[in-house]
Amino acid sequence: MASRDDIVIEITPQVLLKAYACGIFPMAESADDAALYWIEPQHRGILPLDAVHIPRRLARSLRTSPFTVKIDTDIEAIIDGCAASRPGRRSTWINERIRILYSQLFELGHCHTVEVWDGERLIGGLYGVALNGAFFGDSMFSRTRDASKIALVYLAARLAQGGFILLDTQFVTDHLRQFGTVEVNREEFHHLLEQALQVDANFHALPEDASEDDVLSVLASRSSQPD
Repeated sequence: MASRDDIVIEITPQVLLKAYACGIFPMAESADDAALYWIEPQHRGILPLDAVHIPRRLARSLRTSPFTVKIDTDIEAIIDGCAASRPGRRSTWINERIRILYSQLFELGHCHTVEVWDGERLIGGLYGVALNGAFFGDSMFSRTRDASKIALVYLAARLAQGGFILLDTQFVTDHLRQFGTVEVNREEFHHLLEQALQVDANFHALPEDASEDDVLSVLASRSSQPD
């Protein structure tokens, strides 16, 4: 039987992509734990891209904030932000192996970041993995009010514009629920994932300099809900 260390060594970016295609993803117990553990929740969070709800206050914030949103410019800074301790969470599941693997996936074009900048300061963002028509959101952070929410809205618009049909949030939180995130069981998630893996989507279909109005327009055009 392989030891925990053997299992860690065997995980490559290609193995990681196959795991995502099977509906599982890795986590560590803590930043100091060298091992990775495969997670497959019994219930999964997804954000339907045709039913993204944007609270009115956030829509106003999107239009008036001085922040700049960038795509795929600084994976290391995004992972640092996601791994940092913050009120209510002193530890992180992002260990050194996670950092290396997702940086490698970034170089291969499968890991993407959505970054919110205030001048030269990174104030929030997220990263995740794109595979065919599925996007697996892994982690997000915010150093300023609304920064991670803005990143999520920009991500959803980018996925909608690019033809993605599945946005996996892994779990459902109050933060995600306000955007329309719902919980599905494992069987339903696998059905949705199987469909998404048959789709040829494009993460870069939305221009990187898309305005706030462009982003809101893309989501409104996909929404099946009244404004």
